[in-house]
Amino acid sequence: MSGLLFVYGTLQRGRVNHGQLAGQRFVGLARTVSGFRLHDLGGYPGLVPFPAAEPGVSGEVWAVDAAALARLDAFEGVGEGLYRRGPVALQAPYAGTAVEAYFPVADVTGRPVVGDTWRGP
Repeated sequence: MSGLLFVYGTLQRGRVNHGQLAGQRFVGLARTVSGFRLHDLGGYPGLVPFPAAEPGVSGEVWAVDAAALARLDAFEGVGEGLYRRGPVALQAPYAGTAVEAYFPVADVTGRPVVGDTWRGP
């Protein structure tokens, strides 16, 4: 079983944690629908719903298998309550396609707003 995952920070190609996607298939560049922005959580970003945010967050879509999702869930701290994996709406050509992303669980109030593109490591 495989699914589509939207990555927007350190998991992207050329970023520090991209190796976590080893053996998975890059599908293409993508952008969320409006209503999301990134916050700097200390060297890595968090994708946060924010209704007034334009124009959406840029990132990549990857086809990942079940083993990779389990590995990524552990890496992102899903079991520890740091992040949760859930559906995210993307613009065309992915509109209406089932795609998931990682969202921070903690309150991001007071964390710097990055905007729509992660420029960190």
